[in-house]
Amino acid sequence: MTLVLAAAGVYCLSIALWFFVSPERVFATFAPTQPGHPLLVQVIGIFYFVFSLSFFLAAPDPPRHWRIVLLCTLKICIVISAALYAFFQQTLSWKLILLLAVDDVIWLLPFLLILWAVLQELIGHTPAGVEPLSVSSAAESYMLSSGETLEKASQQQLIILVFLRHFGCTFTRQLLRGLEHLEAQAEKRQARLVLVHMLQSGKETQYIGDHTEIARIADPRCELYRAFGLGKAGIWELFGPRVWYRGLMALIHGCGVGHLAGDGLQMPGVFLFKNNQIVAAQPAKSASDLPDLQMLFEAES
Repeated sequence: MTLVLAAAGVYCLSIALWFFVSPERVFATFAPTQPGHPLLVQVIGIFYFVFSLSFFLAAPDPPRHWRIVLLCTLKICIVISAALYAFFQQTLSWKLILLLAVDDVIWLLPFLLILWAVLQELIGHTPAGVEPLSVSSAAESYMLSSGETLEKASQQQLIILVFLRHFGCTFTRQLLRGLEHLEAQAEKRQARLVLVHMLQSGKETQYIGDHTEIARIADPRCELYRAFGLGKAGIWELFGPRVWYRGLMALIHGCGVGHLAGDGLQMPGVFLFKNNQIVAAQPAKSASDLPDLQMLFEAES
Protein backbone atom coordinates (compact mmCIF):
# COMPACT_ATOMS: atom_id res chain seq x y z
CA MET A 1 0.00 0.00 0.00
CA THR A 2 2.83 2.37 0.84
CA LEU A 3 4.55 1.80 -2.51
CA VAL A 4 1.31 2.31 -4.45
CA LEU A 5 0.56 5.60 -2.72
CA ALA A 6 4.15 6.80 -3.08
CA ALA A 7 4.04 5.98 -6.81
CA ALA A 8 0.72 7.81 -7.12
CA GLY A 9 2.30 10.81 -5.41
CA VAL A 10 5.23 10.86 -7.83
CA TYR A 11 2.85 10.45 -10.77
CA CYS A 12 0.60 13.34 -9.71
CA LEU A 13 3.59 15.55 -8.95
CA SER A 14 4.98 14.91 -12.44
CA ILE A 15 1.63 15.79 -14.05
CA ALA A 16 1.36 18.89 -11.87
CA LEU A 17 4.80 20.15 -12.93
CA TRP A 18 4.08 19.51 -16.60
CA PHE A 19 0.71 21.28 -16.46
CA PHE A 20 2.08 24.24 -14.51
CA VAL A 21 5.35 24.75 -16.39
CA SER A 22 4.13 24.11 -19.93
CA PRO A 23 0.35 24.64 -20.17
CA GLU A 24 0.55 25.62 -23.87
CA ARG A 25 2.23 22.30 -24.66
CA VAL A 26 -0.59 20.44 -22.88
CA PHE A 27 -3.20 22.12 -25.08
CA ALA A 28 -1.14 21.53 -28.18
CA THR A 29 -0.90 17.83 -27.36
CA PHE A 30 -4.42 17.01 -26.25
CA ALA A 31 -6.71 19.72 -27.61
CA PRO A 32 -5.06 21.38 -30.60
CA THR A 33 -8.36 22.35 -32.25
CA GLN A 34 -10.09 23.60 -29.12
CA PRO A 35 -9.36 27.00 -27.53
CA GLY A 36 -8.13 27.05 -23.99
CA HIS A 37 -6.48 29.36 -21.52
CA PRO A 38 -3.09 28.34 -20.02
CA LEU A 39 -4.32 29.41 -16.60
CA LEU A 40 -6.96 26.65 -16.68
CA VAL A 41 -4.28 24.03 -17.21
CA GLN A 42 -2.18 25.50 -14.40
CA VAL A 43 -5.17 25.36 -12.04
CA ILE A 44 -5.63 21.67 -12.90
CA GLY A 45 -1.91 21.28 -12.24
CA ILE A 46 -2.40 22.73 -8.76
CA PHE A 47 -5.08 20.12 -8.07
CA TYR A 48 -2.63 17.39 -9.11
CA PHE A 49 -0.05 18.93 -6.79
CA VAL A 50 -2.51 18.78 -3.88
CA PHE A 51 -3.26 15.14 -4.70
CA SER A 52 0.44 14.34 -4.78
CA LEU A 53 0.95 15.87 -1.33
CA SER A 54 -2.03 13.88 -0.05
CA PHE A 55 -0.58 10.63 -1.38
CA PHE A 56 2.83 11.35 0.16
CA LEU A 57 1.09 12.08 3.47
CA ALA A 58 -0.92 8.85 3.36
CA ALA A 59 1.88 6.58 2.12
CA PRO A 60 3.65 5.95 5.48
CA ASP A 61 0.39 4.83 7.17
CA PRO A 62 -2.41 3.99 4.66
CA PRO A 63 -4.87 2.56 7.24
CA ARG A 64 -4.75 5.78 9.24
CA HIS A 65 -5.29 7.96 6.15
CA TRP A 66 -7.87 5.76 4.40
CA ARG A 67 -10.16 8.77 3.88
CA ILE A 68 -7.64 10.24 1.44
CA VAL A 69 -7.66 7.01 -0.57
CA LEU A 70 -11.46 6.91 -0.48
CA LEU A 71 -11.72 10.53 -1.68
CA CYS A 72 -9.32 9.87 -4.55
CA THR A 73 -11.18 6.68 -5.48
CA LEU A 74 -14.44 8.62 -5.68
CA LYS A 75 -12.70 11.24 -7.85
CA ILE A 76 -11.43 8.46 -10.12
CA CYS A 77 -14.94 7.04 -10.55
CA ILE A 78 -16.35 10.47 -11.36
CA VAL A 79 -13.64 11.25 -13.91
CA ILE A 80 -14.02 7.86 -15.61
CA SER A 81 -17.79 8.39 -15.83
CA ALA A 82 -17.26 11.88 -17.28
CA ALA A 83 -14.76 10.54 -19.81
CA LEU A 84 -17.21 7.88 -20.97
CA TYR A 85 -19.96 10.48 -21.28
CA ALA A 86 -17.68 12.79 -23.29
CA PHE A 87 -16.70 9.88 -25.52
CA PHE A 88 -20.30 9.10 -26.43
CA GLN A 89 -21.21 12.78 -26.79
CA GLN A 90 -18.06 13.45 -28.86
CA THR A 91 -17.44 16.73 -27.01
CA LEU A 92 -13.72 16.24 -26.38
CA SER A 93 -10.81 15.11 -28.51
CA TRP A 94 -9.98 11.43 -28.34
CA LYS A 95 -6.51 12.24 -26.97
CA LEU A 96 -7.95 14.18 -24.05
CA ILE A 97 -10.49 11.46 -23.35
CA LEU A 98 -7.70 8.90 -23.42
CA LEU A 99 -5.69 11.00 -20.97
CA LEU A 100 -8.64 11.30 -18.61
CA ALA A 101 -9.37 7.57 -18.77
CA VAL A 102 -5.82 6.22 -18.49
CA ASP A 103 -4.88 8.82 -15.89
CA ASP A 104 -7.47 7.32 -13.52
CA VAL A 105 -8.06 3.73 -14.67
CA ILE A 106 -4.50 2.67 -13.81
CA TRP A 107 -5.07 3.63 -10.18
CA LEU A 108 -8.61 2.36 -9.68
CA LEU A 109 -7.84 -1.30 -8.90
CA PRO A 110 -4.86 -0.59 -6.59
CA PHE A 111 -6.91 1.96 -4.64
CA LEU A 112 -9.86 -0.42 -4.33
CA LEU A 113 -7.53 -3.13 -3.02
CA ILE A 114 -6.11 -0.67 -0.48
CA LEU A 115 -9.62 0.23 0.69
CA TRP A 116 -10.51 -3.46 0.97
CA ALA A 117 -7.41 -4.16 3.07
CA VAL A 118 -8.16 -1.16 5.28
CA LEU A 119 -11.77 -2.31 5.67
CA GLN A 120 -10.56 -5.68 6.91
CA GLU A 121 -8.30 -3.95 9.41
CA LEU A 122 -10.95 -1.52 10.63
CA ILE A 123 -13.81 -4.00 10.97
CA GLY A 124 -11.74 -6.80 12.40
CA HIS A 125 -9.18 -9.45 11.49
CA THR A 126 -6.74 -11.75 13.20
CA PRO A 127 -4.21 -9.56 15.04
CA ALA A 128 -0.74 -9.81 13.59
CA GLY A 129 1.50 -12.25 15.43
CA VAL A 130 -1.33 -13.73 17.52
CA GLU A 131 -1.84 -17.47 17.13
CA PRO A 132 -5.46 -18.69 17.33
CA LEU A 133 -6.47 -20.73 20.34
CA SER A 134 -6.70 -24.47 19.99
CA VAL A 135 -10.21 -25.92 19.95
CA SER A 136 -9.75 -27.52 23.37
CA SER A 137 -8.36 -24.31 24.93
CA ALA A 138 -11.17 -22.24 23.46
CA ALA A 139 -13.79 -24.73 24.73
CA GLU A 140 -12.30 -24.52 28.20
CA SER A 141 -12.32 -20.71 28.14
CA TYR A 142 -15.71 -19.84 26.69
CA MET A 143 -18.93 -20.23 28.64
CA LEU A 144 -22.50 -20.74 27.55
CA SER A 145 -25.21 -18.32 28.66
CA SER A 146 -26.46 -21.15 30.88
CA GLY A 147 -23.28 -20.97 32.95
CA GLU A 148 -21.14 -24.00 32.01
CA THR A 149 -18.11 -24.01 29.76
CA LEU A 150 -18.35 -25.31 26.22
CA GLU A 151 -16.04 -28.17 27.20
CA LYS A 152 -18.34 -29.29 30.03
CA ALA A 153 -21.46 -28.93 27.90
CA SER A 154 -19.91 -31.10 25.17
CA GLN A 155 -19.19 -33.85 27.70
CA GLN A 156 -22.85 -33.95 28.70
CA GLN A 157 -24.46 -33.87 25.26
CA LEU A 158 -23.74 -33.53 21.56
CA ILE A 159 -23.53 -29.81 20.75
CA ILE A 160 -24.61 -28.18 17.49
CA LEU A 161 -22.51 -25.02 17.39
CA VAL A 162 -23.97 -22.42 15.02
CA PHE A 163 -21.54 -19.56 14.41
CA LEU A 164 -23.50 -16.52 13.22
CA ARG A 165 -22.59 -13.61 11.01
CA HIS A 166 -23.34 -10.15 12.37
CA PHE A 167 -26.96 -9.65 13.46
CA GLY A 168 -27.68 -7.03 10.80
CA CYS A 169 -26.90 -9.48 8.01
CA THR A 170 -29.99 -10.53 6.05
CA PHE A 171 -28.84 -14.16 6.18
CA THR A 172 -28.49 -14.08 9.97
CA ARG A 173 -31.99 -12.64 10.16
CA GLN A 174 -33.17 -15.44 7.88
CA LEU A 175 -31.52 -18.03 10.12
CA LEU A 176 -33.05 -16.53 13.26
CA ARG A 177 -36.47 -16.77 11.67
CA GLY A 178 -35.96 -20.52 11.41
CA LEU A 179 -34.60 -21.09 14.92
CA GLU A 180 -37.60 -23.15 15.96
CA HIS A 181 -36.99 -25.53 13.05
CA LEU A 182 -33.28 -25.79 13.89
CA GLU A 183 -34.08 -26.43 17.55
CA ALA A 184 -36.58 -29.14 16.61
CA GLN A 185 -33.97 -30.83 14.39
CA ALA A 186 -31.46 -30.71 17.24
CA GLU A 187 -33.91 -32.25 19.73
CA LYS A 188 -34.79 -34.96 17.20
CA ARG A 189 -31.14 -35.99 17.18
CA GLN A 190 -30.79 -35.59 20.96
CA ALA A 191 -28.37 -32.71 20.47
CA ARG A 192 -28.20 -29.25 22.00
CA LEU A 193 -28.30 -26.13 19.84
CA VAL A 194 -25.82 -23.38 20.81
CA LEU A 195 -25.48 -20.03 19.02
CA VAL A 196 -22.14 -18.21 18.85
CA HIS A 197 -22.28 -14.46 18.21
CA MET A 198 -19.94 -11.45 18.20
CA LEU A 199 -21.67 -9.08 20.65
CA GLN A 200 -21.04 -8.55 24.34
CA SER A 201 -22.90 -11.08 26.49
CA GLY A 202 -26.56 -10.13 26.89
CA LYS A 203 -26.75 -7.72 23.94
CA GLU A 204 -27.82 -10.51 21.60
CA THR A 205 -31.20 -10.93 23.30
CA GLN A 206 -32.71 -8.00 21.38
CA TYR A 207 -32.10 -9.92 18.15
CA ILE A 208 -33.18 -13.46 19.04
CA GLY A 209 -36.66 -12.51 20.26
CA ASP A 210 -38.43 -15.21 22.24
CA HIS A 211 -35.67 -17.79 21.81
CA THR A 212 -33.73 -16.88 24.94
CA GLU A 213 -33.96 -20.52 26.07
CA ILE A 214 -31.38 -21.39 23.40
CA ALA A 215 -27.86 -21.27 24.83
CA ARG A 216 -25.50 -18.63 23.43
CA ILE A 217 -21.78 -17.91 23.55
CA ALA A 218 -20.54 -14.33 23.30
CA ASP A 219 -17.33 -14.01 21.29
CA PRO A 220 -16.76 -10.30 20.56
CA ARG A 221 -13.06 -10.86 19.78
CA CYS A 222 -13.85 -13.75 17.42
CA GLU A 223 -11.38 -16.01 19.22
CA LEU A 224 -13.75 -18.95 19.18
CA TYR A 225 -14.45 -18.36 15.48
CA ARG A 226 -10.73 -18.49 14.72
CA ALA A 227 -10.19 -21.55 16.91
CA PHE A 228 -12.78 -23.41 14.82
CA GLY A 229 -11.10 -22.28 11.60
CA LEU A 230 -13.61 -19.64 10.54
CA GLY A 231 -11.87 -16.71 8.90
CA LYS A 232 -12.79 -13.47 7.20
CA ALA A 233 -14.71 -13.20 3.95
CA GLY A 234 -13.20 -12.02 0.70
CA ILE A 235 -14.92 -10.07 -2.05
CA TRP A 236 -16.25 -13.25 -3.70
CA GLU A 237 -17.63 -14.65 -0.42
CA LEU A 238 -19.45 -11.37 0.27
CA PHE A 239 -20.52 -10.28 -3.20
CA GLY A 240 -20.50 -13.39 -5.41
CA PRO A 241 -23.50 -14.22 -7.66
CA ARG A 242 -24.86 -16.79 -5.21
CA VAL A 243 -24.82 -14.22 -2.40
CA TRP A 244 -26.70 -11.67 -4.53
CA TYR A 245 -29.31 -14.23 -5.56
CA ARG A 246 -29.90 -15.61 -2.07
CA GLY A 247 -29.88 -12.10 -0.63
CA LEU A 248 -32.57 -11.04 -3.09
CA MET A 249 -34.68 -14.06 -2.18
CA ALA A 250 -34.27 -13.32 1.53
CA LEU A 251 -35.30 -9.71 1.02
CA ILE A 252 -38.34 -10.77 -0.98
CA HIS A 253 -39.36 -12.97 1.94
CA GLY A 254 -39.09 -10.00 4.29
CA CYS A 255 -35.85 -10.76 6.12
CA GLY A 256 -34.57 -7.23 5.60
CA VAL A 257 -31.18 -5.76 6.47
CA GLY A 258 -30.17 -4.22 9.80
CA HIS A 259 -27.28 -2.18 11.11
CA LEU A 260 -23.84 -3.75 11.51
CA ALA A 261 -23.88 -5.68 14.81
CA GLY A 262 -20.62 -7.61 14.83
CA ASP A 263 -17.73 -8.10 12.43
CA GLY A 264 -19.10 -7.61 8.90
CA LEU A 265 -16.34 -9.74 7.39
CA GLN A 266 -16.63 -12.74 9.69
CA MET A 267 -17.70 -15.96 8.01
CA PRO A 268 -20.28 -18.26 9.65
CA GLY A 269 -20.29 -22.02 10.07
CA VAL A 270 -21.86 -25.00 11.86
CA PHE A 271 -20.11 -27.73 13.84
CA LEU A 272 -20.99 -30.88 15.75
CA PHE A 273 -19.01 -30.81 18.99
CA LYS A 274 -18.73 -33.72 21.43
CA ASN A 275 -16.28 -34.45 24.26
CA ASN A 276 -14.26 -31.35 23.48
CA GLN A 277 -13.71 -32.41 19.87
CA ILE A 278 -15.12 -31.43 16.48
CA VAL A 279 -17.18 -34.37 15.19
CA ALA A 280 -18.32 -32.78 11.92
CA ALA A 281 -17.79 -29.38 10.33
CA GLN A 282 -19.72 -27.25 7.88
CA PRO A 283 -17.80 -23.98 7.39
CA ALA A 284 -19.61 -21.55 5.12
CA LYS A 285 -18.25 -21.04 1.62
CA SER A 286 -20.11 -17.74 1.22
CA ALA A 287 -21.87 -15.26 3.48
CA SER A 288 -25.22 -16.63 2.31
CA ASP A 289 -24.68 -20.23 3.46
CA LEU A 290 -27.14 -21.40 6.11
CA PRO A 291 -26.93 -24.51 8.35
CA ASP A 292 -27.83 -27.80 6.70
CA LEU A 293 -28.11 -30.15 9.67
CA GLN A 294 -29.00 -33.19 7.58
CA MET A 295 -25.75 -32.92 5.61
CA LEU A 296 -23.86 -32.15 8.80
CA PHE A 297 -25.05 -35.32 10.52
CA GLU A 298 -24.41 -37.34 7.38
CA ALA A 299 -20.82 -36.07 7.49
CA GLU A 300 -20.59 -37.31 11.08
CA SER A 301 -21.60 -40.81 10.11
